[in-house]
Order: sequence, then structure tokens, then C-alpha cells
Amino acid sequence: MALSVRLSDELVKQAQSVSAVMYRSCAKQIEYWARIGKMAEENPELSYEFIRDTLIAKAESNNNDVSDYEFDN
Repeated sequence: MALSVRLSDELVKQAQSVSAVMYRSCAKQIEYWARIGKMAEENPELSYEFIRDTLIAKAESNNNDVSDYEFDN
């Protein structure tokens, strides 16, 4: 469900700058920040890097971009 919300000009400006570098739309960048922030609030013991890497791993799994890990003997 889409919902229109008012955002500060400063937040939108920051999102536009970062989204260009990250190859996301401005809206997707703000959604990404919101998702990371929500996860961080729900899991204060986890680092940003862990949360980000978990999201990447989940996306790779959803895209079947995974392979078996082989341990060294």
C-alpha cells in the first residue's frame, strides 16, 4: 500500500545525494534508511554492518545467488 508522507527538504536532499551513488531512487533510499533504522531499534545489540550484511545475504538467497560453503580439512 502506498502512502504519501511529508518529509523535510533536508532529508530529501540528503537522500537524493546518496541515492545517486547507491543506484537507488530517492524513495528507495529513504525506504532503505527506514528499514535499517527499524531493525536497529528492534535489535540494539546488532551493528549496522551486521544488519546490512544480513539484508544482503537474504536478498542473495531470495535470488538463488548462493552456493554451498566448503570447509578446509
